[in-house]
Amino acid sequence: MCKFLMRPNQLILASASPRRRTLLSEMGLAFIVQVSDVEEDDRPHLKPDRLVLNNAILKAEVVANEEPDALVIGSDTTVSLKGKIFSKPRDHEEAMQMLEALSGQWHKVYSGIALRWTNGSFKDTFYEVSQVKFRTLTPPIIREYHRLVNPLDKAGAYGIQESSDLIIESIKGSFENIMGLPTELLANRLKKHGFNFFTD
Repeated sequence: MCKFLMRPNQLILASASPRRRTLLSEMGLAFIVQVSDVEEDDRPHLKPDRLVLNNAILKAEVVANEEPDALVIGSDTTVSLKGKIFSKPRDHEEAMQMLEALSGQWHKVYSGIALRWTNGSFKDTFYEVSQVKFRTLTPPIIREYHRLVNPLDKAGAYGIQESSDLIIESIKGSFENIMGLPTELLANRLKKHGFNFFTD
């Protein structure tokens, strides 16, 4: 049961990511998209959980201030190998270097979510971690993968939902989290707080 006397009037995704839009739609949520124009925090010394939470909060709070009656979802995802953060590559050369570093290794994928509702004085922030093991990758395999998949808009220069059989050997944890949004965790949080934007 919602503990609030009033309710947010709509659900807004503060992200331009087509993968997050797809995942929210597959959850059966009614939402709109309003992209937050913020400069993401990419300081390399930050721990990956702190980085994704910082960016999720930045995105959510910008839109929540513009739309105070809405519940806003901000989210961010990054890849971490032995504590080193692999954000979105700047160019194809850096994308190649990222996959060479991840080759044959287990790494972690962090996705952070910030829920903000300004007029309800509501804040909730959380994250999930999954693990991915790459196959041993040769330069020709990496080039073929990047021919099929644009690496420049993806943390770690790859997307698990596209041609993953070329590069990924195994995963542990939430597949959706690796895509960019931990849907089961998000659904549980929405239900916990009594926010019902499900269409069913």
